[in-house]
Amino acid sequence: MQSLANILNLSPLINAFRIPDLKRRLIITGALLAVYRIGCYLPTPGIDGSALAEFFNRVAKTQGGALFGIINMFSGGAMERLTIFALGIMPYISSSIILQLLTAVIPALEKLAKEGRAGHEKINQFTRYGTVVLSIIQSFFIALWLENPARFEGLKIVMSPGWGFRVLTVLTLTTGTIFIMWLGEQIQERGIGNGISLVITAGIISRIPAALQQLWILVSPFASSRRQIQPVTLLIMAFFFVAVVFAVILITQGQRKIPVQYARRIVGRKIFGGQSTYIPLKVDTSGVIAIIFAQSIILFPATIASFIPNPAFQNLAQSLIRGHLLYTTIYALLIIFFCYFYTAIVFNPIDLSENMKKYGGFIPGVRPGVSTAEFLDYVMTRVTLAGAIFVAVIAIFPDFIMAWLKVPYLVASFAGGTSILITVGVMLDTIKQIESHLLMHHYEGFVRSGRIRGRR
Repeated sequence: MQSLANILNLSPLINAFRIPDLKRRLIITGALLAVYRIGCYLPTPGIDGSALAEFFNRVAKTQGGALFGIINMFSGGAMERLTIFALGIMPYISSSIILQLLTAVIPALEKLAKEGRAGHEKINQFTRYGTVVLSIIQSFFIALWLENPARFEGLKIVMSPGWGFRVLTVLTLTTGTIFIMWLGEQIQERGIGNGISLVITAGIISRIPAALQQLWILVSPFASSRRQIQPVTLLIMAFFFVAVVFAVILITQGQRKIPVQYARRIVGRKIFGGQSTYIPLKVDTSGVIAIIFAQSIILFPATIASFIPNPAFQNLAQSLIRGHLLYTTIYALLIIFFCYFYTAIVFNPIDLSENMKKYGGFIPGVRPGVSTAEFLDYVMTRVTLAGAIFVAVIAIFPDFIMAWLKVPYLVASFAGGTSILITVGVMLDTIKQIESHLLMHHYEGFVRSGRIRGRR
Protein backbone atom coordinates (compact mmCIF):
# COMPACT_ATOMS: atom_id res chain seq x y z
CA MET A 1 0.00 0.00 0.00
CA GLN A 2 1.39 3.36 -1.01
CA SER A 3 2.18 5.87 1.69
CA LEU A 4 0.41 9.21 1.87
CA ALA A 5 3.61 10.97 0.76
CA ASN A 6 3.78 8.88 -2.42
CA ILE A 7 0.09 9.41 -3.16
CA LEU A 8 0.42 13.18 -2.82
CA ASN A 9 3.88 13.13 -4.46
CA LEU A 10 5.47 15.07 -1.61
CA SER A 11 8.94 13.66 -2.24
CA PRO A 12 10.02 16.64 -4.46
CA LEU A 13 9.22 19.04 -1.61
CA ILE A 14 11.20 16.89 0.81
CA ASN A 15 14.10 16.65 -1.65
CA ALA A 16 14.07 20.44 -2.12
CA PHE A 17 15.27 20.85 1.47
CA ARG A 18 18.06 18.33 0.93
CA ILE A 19 19.80 20.63 -1.56
CA PRO A 20 21.65 23.35 0.42
CA ASP A 21 21.42 26.07 -2.23
CA LEU A 22 17.73 25.45 -2.97
CA LYS A 23 16.94 25.19 0.75
CA ARG A 24 18.61 28.55 1.34
CA ARG A 25 16.66 30.15 -1.52
CA LEU A 26 13.34 28.79 -0.26
CA ILE A 27 13.99 30.03 3.28
CA ILE A 28 15.01 33.49 2.03
CA THR A 29 11.90 33.70 -0.15
CA GLY A 30 9.62 32.70 2.72
CA ALA A 31 11.30 35.13 5.12
CA LEU A 32 11.06 38.09 2.73
CA LEU A 33 7.39 37.36 1.99
CA ALA A 34 6.76 37.18 5.75
CA VAL A 35 8.35 40.63 6.13
CA TYR A 36 6.03 41.92 3.41
CA ARG A 37 2.97 40.51 5.14
CA ILE A 38 4.01 42.03 8.49
CA GLY A 39 4.35 45.42 6.82
CA CYS A 40 0.76 45.13 5.53
CA TYR A 41 -0.40 45.51 9.16
CA LEU A 42 1.72 48.54 10.17
CA PRO A 43 -0.63 51.58 10.06
CA THR A 44 0.20 54.93 8.51
CA PRO A 45 0.64 57.66 11.20
CA GLY A 46 -2.20 60.12 11.77
CA ILE A 47 -5.03 57.80 10.66
CA ASP A 48 -8.04 56.73 12.72
CA GLY A 49 -8.09 53.02 11.89
CA SER A 50 -11.56 52.31 13.31
CA ALA A 51 -13.18 55.13 11.29
CA LEU A 52 -11.40 53.96 8.12
CA ALA A 53 -12.57 50.38 8.70
CA GLU A 54 -16.13 51.62 9.14
CA PHE A 55 -15.88 53.53 5.84
CA PHE A 56 -14.66 50.47 3.93
CA ASN A 57 -17.43 48.36 5.47
CA ARG A 58 -19.96 50.84 4.08
CA VAL A 59 -18.25 50.81 0.69
CA ALA A 60 -18.26 47.01 0.61
CA LYS A 61 -22.02 46.93 1.18
CA THR A 62 -22.84 49.41 -1.55
CA GLN A 63 -20.04 48.93 -4.13
CA GLY A 64 -18.84 45.36 -3.85
CA GLY A 65 -15.97 44.83 -6.21
CA ALA A 66 -15.50 48.51 -6.91
CA LEU A 67 -12.28 50.40 -7.44
CA PHE A 68 -11.07 50.18 -3.85
CA GLY A 69 -11.71 46.45 -3.81
CA ILE A 70 -9.42 45.98 -6.81
CA ILE A 71 -6.64 48.09 -5.31
CA ASN A 72 -7.08 46.30 -2.00
CA MET A 73 -6.67 42.92 -3.70
CA PHE A 74 -3.35 43.89 -5.28
CA SER A 75 -2.08 45.41 -2.02
CA GLY A 76 -2.92 42.29 -0.03
CA GLY A 77 -5.50 44.07 2.15
CA ALA A 78 -3.12 46.94 2.99
CA MET A 79 -5.32 49.55 1.30
CA GLU A 80 -8.36 49.08 3.53
CA ARG A 81 -6.13 49.37 6.62
CA LEU A 82 -4.06 52.16 4.98
CA THR A 83 -0.80 50.66 6.16
CA ILE A 84 2.70 51.63 5.06
CA PHE A 85 2.29 49.24 2.08
CA ALA A 86 -1.07 50.69 1.00
CA LEU A 87 0.16 51.56 -2.50
CA GLY A 88 1.48 48.05 -2.99
CA ILE A 89 3.69 47.29 -5.97
CA MET A 90 1.42 48.92 -8.58
CA PRO A 91 3.54 52.12 -8.99
CA TYR A 92 6.52 49.93 -9.91
CA ILE A 93 4.46 48.01 -12.45
CA SER A 94 3.08 51.24 -13.93
CA SER A 95 6.61 52.60 -14.23
CA SER A 96 7.74 49.39 -15.94
CA ILE A 97 4.93 49.70 -18.47
CA ILE A 98 5.81 53.32 -19.22
CA LEU A 99 9.51 52.47 -19.71
CA GLN A 100 8.69 49.55 -22.03
CA LEU A 101 6.38 51.73 -24.10
CA LEU A 102 9.02 54.46 -24.31
CA THR A 103 11.65 51.89 -25.27
CA ALA A 104 9.58 50.95 -28.31
CA VAL A 105 9.29 54.59 -29.53
CA ILE A 106 12.51 56.31 -28.37
CA PRO A 107 15.63 55.18 -30.32
CA ALA A 108 18.02 56.04 -27.46
CA LEU A 109 16.18 53.74 -25.02
CA GLU A 110 15.89 51.05 -27.69
CA LYS A 111 19.65 51.19 -28.24
CA LEU A 112 20.20 51.06 -24.49
CA ALA A 113 18.01 47.96 -24.19
CA LYS A 114 20.24 46.15 -26.71
CA GLU A 115 23.44 46.81 -24.78
CA GLY A 116 23.11 43.66 -22.69
CA ARG A 117 23.33 43.57 -18.93
CA ALA A 118 24.60 47.16 -18.57
CA GLY A 119 21.71 48.56 -20.59
CA HIS A 120 19.21 46.41 -18.73
CA GLU A 121 20.47 47.70 -15.38
CA LYS A 122 20.25 51.29 -16.63
CA ILE A 123 16.63 50.82 -17.68
CA ASN A 124 15.90 49.24 -14.30
CA GLN A 125 17.34 52.34 -12.66
CA PHE A 126 15.02 54.56 -14.74
CA THR A 127 12.13 52.30 -13.69
CA ARG A 128 13.00 52.83 -10.03
CA TYR A 129 13.06 56.61 -10.51
CA GLY A 130 9.66 56.42 -12.22
CA THR A 131 8.33 54.33 -9.31
CA VAL A 132 9.33 57.05 -6.85
CA VAL A 133 7.63 59.77 -8.93
CA LEU A 134 4.40 57.80 -9.35
CA SER A 135 4.37 56.87 -5.65
CA ILE A 136 4.73 60.51 -4.63
CA ILE A 137 1.87 61.56 -6.93
CA GLN A 138 -0.49 58.79 -5.82
CA SER A 139 0.29 59.16 -2.10
CA PHE A 140 -0.25 62.93 -2.25
CA PHE A 141 -3.70 62.50 -3.78
CA ILE A 142 -4.49 59.84 -1.18
CA ALA A 143 -3.57 62.32 1.58
CA LEU A 144 -5.87 64.96 0.06
CA TRP A 145 -8.66 62.41 -0.27
CA LEU A 146 -8.31 61.33 3.38
CA GLU A 147 -8.53 64.93 4.59
CA ASN A 148 -11.91 65.53 2.93
CA PRO A 149 -14.61 64.52 5.46
CA ALA A 150 -17.37 64.93 2.86
CA ARG A 151 -16.20 61.75 1.13
CA PHE A 152 -16.49 59.66 4.30
CA GLU A 153 -20.12 60.39 5.21
CA GLY A 154 -19.28 62.27 8.39
CA LEU A 155 -16.39 60.04 9.50
CA LYS A 156 -13.18 61.81 10.49
CA ILE A 157 -10.30 59.70 9.18
CA VAL A 158 -7.41 62.16 9.69
CA MET A 159 -6.88 63.30 13.26
CA SER A 160 -4.65 66.33 12.42
CA PRO A 161 -5.10 67.41 8.78
CA GLY A 162 -2.67 69.80 7.12
CA TRP A 163 0.62 69.87 5.28
CA GLY A 164 2.33 67.98 8.09
CA PHE A 165 0.01 65.01 7.55
CA ARG A 166 0.35 65.23 3.77
CA VAL A 167 4.16 65.23 3.82
CA LEU A 168 4.23 62.40 6.36
CA THR A 169 1.77 60.33 4.28
CA VAL A 170 3.75 60.88 1.08
CA LEU A 171 7.01 59.86 2.78
CA THR A 172 5.44 56.82 4.44
CA LEU A 173 3.61 55.39 1.43
CA THR A 174 6.45 56.15 -1.00
CA THR A 175 8.99 54.51 1.29
CA GLY A 176 6.70 51.51 1.67
CA THR A 177 6.47 51.03 -2.10
CA ILE A 178 10.24 51.36 -2.50
CA PHE A 179 10.74 48.78 0.24
CA ILE A 180 8.35 46.35 -1.48
CA MET A 181 10.25 46.89 -4.74
CA TRP A 182 13.50 46.09 -2.90
CA LEU A 183 11.94 42.94 -1.42
CA GLY A 184 10.90 41.78 -4.89
CA GLU A 185 14.39 42.36 -6.28
CA GLN A 186 15.95 40.47 -3.36
CA ILE A 187 13.62 37.51 -3.95
CA GLN A 188 14.53 37.59 -7.64
CA GLU A 189 18.26 37.63 -6.90
CA ARG A 190 18.62 35.53 -3.75
CA GLY A 191 15.39 33.54 -3.58
CA ILE A 192 13.32 31.46 -5.96
CA GLY A 193 10.71 32.64 -8.46
CA ASN A 194 9.78 36.05 -9.83
CA GLY A 195 9.96 38.44 -6.87
CA ILE A 196 7.36 41.01 -7.94
CA SER A 197 4.87 38.32 -9.00
CA LEU A 198 5.35 36.43 -5.74
CA VAL A 199 4.67 39.61 -3.75
CA ILE A 200 1.38 40.10 -5.61
CA THR A 201 0.49 36.42 -5.21
CA ALA A 202 1.20 36.53 -1.48
CA GLY A 203 -1.25 39.42 -1.17
CA ILE A 204 -3.92 37.54 -3.12
CA ILE A 205 -3.48 34.31 -1.12
CA SER A 206 -3.68 36.26 2.15
CA ARG A 207 -7.29 37.14 1.27
CA ILE A 208 -8.41 33.51 1.04
CA PRO A 209 -9.34 33.24 4.77
CA ALA A 210 -11.49 36.40 4.52
CA ALA A 211 -13.19 35.04 1.38
CA LEU A 212 -13.87 31.69 3.08
CA GLN A 213 -15.25 33.45 6.15
CA GLN A 214 -17.55 35.58 4.01
CA LEU A 215 -18.63 32.51 2.07
CA TRP A 216 -19.40 30.68 5.33
CA ILE A 217 -21.60 33.59 6.47
CA LEU A 218 -23.43 33.64 3.12
CA VAL A 219 -24.00 29.87 3.17
CA SER A 220 -24.88 29.70 6.93
CA PRO A 221 -25.15 25.89 7.02
CA PHE A 222 -26.59 25.86 10.57
CA ALA A 223 -29.00 28.79 10.16
CA SER A 224 -31.20 28.48 7.09
CA SER A 225 -33.03 31.74 7.90
CA ARG A 226 -29.84 33.75 7.31
CA ARG A 227 -28.70 31.77 4.28
CA GLN A 228 -28.03 33.89 1.19
CA ILE A 229 -26.35 31.27 -1.00
CA GLN A 230 -27.95 27.89 -1.63
CA PRO A 231 -25.88 24.66 -1.63
CA VAL A 232 -26.51 24.30 -5.38
CA THR A 233 -24.91 27.70 -5.97
CA LEU A 234 -21.93 26.62 -3.89
CA LEU A 235 -21.51 23.47 -6.01
CA ILE A 236 -21.70 25.54 -9.20
CA MET A 237 -18.97 27.86 -7.89
CA ALA A 238 -16.79 24.87 -6.94
CA PHE A 239 -17.23 23.43 -10.43
CA PHE A 240 -16.27 26.74 -12.06
CA PHE A 241 -13.23 27.03 -9.77
CA VAL A 242 -11.90 23.59 -10.76
CA ALA A 243 -12.71 24.15 -14.45
CA VAL A 244 -11.03 27.58 -14.55
CA VAL A 245 -7.88 26.32 -12.79
CA PHE A 246 -7.71 23.35 -15.18
CA ALA A 247 -8.18 25.61 -18.23
CA VAL A 248 -5.58 28.12 -17.00
CA ILE A 249 -3.03 25.33 -16.54
CA LEU A 250 -3.74 23.98 -20.03
CA ILE A 251 -3.39 27.38 -21.70
CA THR A 252 -0.32 28.29 -19.64
CA GLN A 253 1.42 25.06 -20.60
CA GLY A 254 0.06 24.97 -24.18
CA GLN A 255 2.59 25.21 -27.02
CA ARG A 256 2.66 25.20 -30.81
CA LYS A 257 5.73 23.19 -31.80
CA ILE A 258 7.37 24.32 -35.04
CA PRO A 259 9.66 21.54 -36.42
CA VAL A 260 13.24 22.57 -37.24
CA GLN A 261 15.76 20.51 -39.20
CA TYR A 262 19.51 21.23 -39.07
CA ALA A 263 21.62 20.37 -42.11
CA ARG A 264 24.76 18.29 -41.67
CA ARG A 265 28.08 20.13 -41.77
CA ILE A 266 31.47 18.51 -42.16
CA VAL A 267 34.28 20.36 -40.39
CA GLY A 268 37.54 18.48 -40.80
CA ARG A 269 36.81 14.90 -39.81
CA LYS A 270 33.79 15.76 -37.66
CA ILE A 271 30.14 15.93 -38.66
CA PHE A 272 27.94 18.54 -37.00
CA GLY A 273 24.17 18.97 -37.14
CA GLY A 274 21.69 16.71 -38.84
CA GLN A 275 19.36 16.52 -35.85
CA SER A 276 15.69 17.50 -35.67
CA THR A 277 14.22 19.73 -32.99
CA TYR A 278 11.34 22.19 -32.62
CA ILE A 279 10.61 25.78 -31.61
CA PRO A 280 8.01 25.93 -28.79
CA LEU A 281 5.62 28.86 -29.35
CA LYS A 282 3.61 29.35 -26.17
CA VAL A 283 -0.11 30.04 -26.46
CA ASP A 284 0.10 32.51 -23.59
CA THR A 285 3.58 34.02 -23.88
CA SER A 286 2.86 36.97 -21.61
CA GLY A 287 1.73 34.82 -18.68
CA VAL A 288 0.58 37.03 -15.80
CA ILE A 289 2.34 40.11 -17.21
CA ALA A 290 -0.53 41.13 -19.50
CA ILE A 291 -3.15 40.89 -16.77
CA ILE A 292 -0.99 42.88 -14.32
CA PHE A 293 -0.18 45.53 -16.93
CA ALA A 294 -3.85 45.94 -17.89
CA GLN A 295 -4.93 46.16 -14.27
CA SER A 296 -2.27 48.73 -13.51
CA ILE A 297 -3.17 50.91 -16.50
CA ILE A 298 -6.89 50.91 -15.75
CA LEU A 299 -6.35 51.57 -12.03
CA PHE A 300 -4.08 54.60 -12.41
CA PRO A 301 -6.48 57.02 -14.19
CA ALA A 302 -9.42 55.77 -12.15
CA THR A 303 -7.54 56.37 -8.90
CA ILE A 304 -6.47 59.88 -9.90
CA ALA A 305 -9.97 60.76 -11.17
CA SER A 306 -11.62 59.57 -7.95
CA PHE A 307 -9.46 61.92 -5.88
CA ILE A 308 -10.22 65.07 -7.94
CA PRO A 309 -13.38 66.94 -6.75
CA ASN A 310 -14.76 67.53 -10.24
CA PRO A 311 -18.04 66.07 -11.60
CA ALA A 312 -16.48 65.03 -14.91
CA PHE A 313 -13.60 63.24 -13.21
CA GLN A 314 -15.97 61.65 -10.71
CA ASN A 315 -18.15 60.30 -13.54
CA LEU A 316 -15.04 58.91 -15.20
CA ALA A 317 -14.00 57.19 -11.98
CA GLN A 318 -17.48 55.70 -11.56
CA SER A 319 -17.43 54.42 -15.16
CA LEU A 320 -14.14 52.63 -14.49
CA ILE A 321 -15.60 50.60 -11.63
CA ARG A 322 -15.89 46.84 -12.03
CA GLY A 323 -19.27 45.82 -13.36
CA HIS A 324 -19.69 48.75 -15.74
CA LEU A 325 -19.61 48.12 -19.48
CA LEU A 326 -16.86 50.71 -20.09
CA TYR A 327 -14.59 49.09 -17.51
CA THR A 328 -15.17 45.58 -18.86
CA THR A 329 -14.58 46.64 -22.47
CA ILE A 330 -11.40 48.64 -21.77
CA TYR A 331 -10.08 45.94 -19.45
CA ALA A 332 -10.53 43.18 -22.04
CA LEU A 333 -8.99 45.26 -24.84
CA LEU A 334 -6.02 46.20 -22.66
CA ILE A 335 -5.37 42.54 -21.86
CA ILE A 336 -5.42 41.59 -25.55
CA PHE A 337 -3.17 44.55 -26.39
CA PHE A 338 -0.60 43.73 -23.72
CA CYS A 339 -0.59 40.06 -24.71
CA TYR A 340 0.51 41.10 -28.20
CA PHE A 341 2.75 43.88 -26.89
CA TYR A 342 4.69 41.65 -24.52
CA THR A 343 4.93 38.90 -27.13
CA ALA A 344 6.37 41.38 -29.63
CA ILE A 345 9.02 42.40 -27.08
CA VAL A 346 10.21 38.91 -26.11
CA PHE A 347 9.73 37.17 -29.48
CA ASN A 348 11.66 38.49 -32.49
CA PRO A 349 11.06 36.29 -35.57
CA ILE A 350 13.73 38.10 -37.62
CA ASP A 351 16.51 37.39 -35.10
CA LEU A 352 15.30 33.83 -34.67
CA SER A 353 15.29 33.15 -38.42
CA GLU A 354 18.76 34.68 -38.80
CA ASN A 355 20.15 32.50 -36.02
CA MET A 356 18.59 29.42 -37.59
CA LYS A 357 20.08 30.30 -40.96
CA LYS A 358 23.48 30.95 -39.39
CA TYR A 359 23.65 27.46 -37.87
CA GLY A 360 22.13 25.65 -40.87
CA GLY A 361 18.61 25.24 -39.48
CA PHE A 362 15.40 25.46 -41.50
CA ILE A 363 11.70 24.75 -41.16
CA PRO A 364 10.63 21.98 -43.58
CA GLY A 365 8.75 23.50 -46.50
CA VAL A 366 9.76 27.09 -45.69
CA ARG A 367 12.67 29.00 -47.26
CA PRO A 368 15.33 30.26 -44.82
CA GLY A 369 15.61 33.97 -44.10
CA VAL A 370 12.72 36.35 -44.73
CA SER A 371 10.20 33.60 -45.50
CA THR A 372 10.98 31.88 -42.19
CA ALA A 373 10.56 35.14 -40.26
CA GLU A 374 7.21 35.80 -41.96
CA PHE A 375 6.05 32.24 -41.26
CA LEU A 376 6.99 32.47 -37.57
CA ASP A 377 5.29 35.86 -37.27
CA TYR A 378 2.18 34.46 -38.97
CA VAL A 379 1.95 31.49 -36.62
CA MET A 380 2.76 33.47 -33.49
CA THR A 381 0.13 36.12 -34.28
CA ARG A 382 -2.63 33.52 -34.49
CA VAL A 383 -1.45 31.52 -31.50
CA THR A 384 -1.29 34.69 -29.40
CA LEU A 385 -4.82 35.65 -30.46
CA ALA A 386 -6.23 32.46 -28.94
CA GLY A 387 -4.26 32.98 -25.72
CA ALA A 388 -5.18 36.67 -25.46
CA ILE A 389 -8.92 36.02 -25.90
CA PHE A 390 -8.79 33.25 -23.30
CA VAL A 391 -7.01 35.49 -20.77
CA ALA A 392 -9.50 38.31 -21.39
CA VAL A 393 -12.48 35.97 -20.91
CA ILE A 394 -11.07 34.54 -17.68
CA ALA A 395 -10.29 38.05 -16.39
CA ILE A 396 -13.89 39.27 -16.76
CA PHE A 397 -15.39 35.95 -15.65
CA PRO A 398 -15.98 37.12 -12.01
CA ASP A 399 -18.34 39.81 -13.34
CA PHE A 400 -20.45 37.05 -14.85
CA ILE A 401 -20.33 35.10 -11.56
CA MET A 402 -21.37 38.18 -9.57
CA ALA A 403 -24.32 38.98 -11.84
CA TRP A 404 -25.54 35.39 -12.17
CA LEU A 405 -25.00 33.93 -8.71
CA LYS A 406 -25.38 37.19 -6.75
CA VAL A 407 -22.21 36.80 -4.69
CA PRO A 408 -19.71 39.47 -3.54
CA TYR A 409 -16.64 40.12 -5.65
CA LEU A 410 -14.28 38.84 -2.94
CA VAL A 411 -15.92 35.41 -3.23
CA ALA A 412 -16.40 35.51 -7.02
CA SER A 413 -12.75 36.45 -7.61
CA PHE A 414 -11.63 33.01 -6.44
CA ALA A 415 -13.85 31.28 -9.03
CA GLY A 416 -11.94 32.92 -11.87
CA GLY A 417 -10.44 36.20 -12.97
CA THR A 418 -7.27 38.00 -12.04
CA SER A 419 -6.66 36.10 -8.81
CA ILE A 420 -6.68 32.68 -10.47
CA LEU A 421 -4.62 33.80 -13.46
CA ILE A 422 -1.90 35.36 -11.34
CA THR A 423 -1.81 32.68 -8.65
CA VAL A 424 -1.78 29.70 -11.01
CA GLY A 425 0.73 31.32 -13.38
CA VAL A 426 3.13 32.34 -10.63
CA MET A 427 2.87 28.97 -8.88
CA LEU A 428 3.60 27.10 -12.12
CA ASP A 429 6.61 29.32 -12.81
CA THR A 430 7.93 28.85 -9.27
CA ILE A 431 7.44 25.08 -9.44
CA LYS A 432 9.38 24.98 -12.73
CA GLN A 433 12.31 26.79 -11.15
CA ILE A 434 12.29 24.45 -8.14
CA GLU A 435 12.06 21.45 -10.47
CA SER A 436 15.03 22.65 -12.51
CA HIS A 437 17.13 22.69 -9.33
CA LEU A 438 15.92 19.19 -8.41
CA LEU A 439 16.69 17.72 -11.83
CA MET A 440 20.09 19.41 -11.89
CA HIS A 441 20.95 17.55 -8.67
CA HIS A 442 19.55 14.26 -10.05
CA TYR A 443 16.36 14.33 -7.98
CA GLU A 444 12.94 13.49 -9.36
CA GLY A 445 10.77 16.46 -10.30
CA PHE A 446 7.12 17.18 -9.53
CA VAL A 447 5.93 15.51 -12.77
CA ARG A 448 6.94 11.86 -12.97
CA SER A 449 5.72 10.92 -16.42
CA GLY A 450 8.30 11.48 -19.13
CA ARG A 451 11.13 12.13 -16.65
CA ILE A 452 14.31 10.14 -16.19
CA ARG A 453 14.16 8.72 -12.71
CA GLY A 454 17.23 9.72 -10.72
CA ARG A 455 18.55 8.90 -7.27
CA ARG A 456 16.09 8.26 -4.47
